[in-house]
Amino acid sequence: MTKFTKLALIALFGMAITTTTASAADAEKGLKLYSKKLKEVCGMPGSDFTIKHTTDEWTAIIEEGKMEDEIKAICGDDAEIKEKLVPFIGDFAVEYSSDSGNVPAC
Repeated sequence: MTKFTKLALIALFGMAITTTTASAADAEKGLKLYSKKLKEVCGMPGSDFTIKHTTDEWTAIIEEGKMEDEIKAICGDDAEIKEKLVPFIGDFAVEYSSDSGNVPAC
């Protein structure tokens, strides 16, 4: 292998690890936000909230820009969260969705 190929592979591997870590960080922030801002209003732990949909369903809701509406549909109209925080709740929902096999600690 040439030096360039080795360097390219190392860079690709490094980017893959960084991307995975960044994604998990967003889900963790979403978990903390859910616990702090929505758990009491929703009247359910995060595990009950996230299993309302599969990974694909949560992803579709996020891509359509309807995450805020879905939070209100599940938790009621009293569930309000700042628009800039909604993506973190979305990442949390996807990470711990019904078909993910992951269970949040909240």
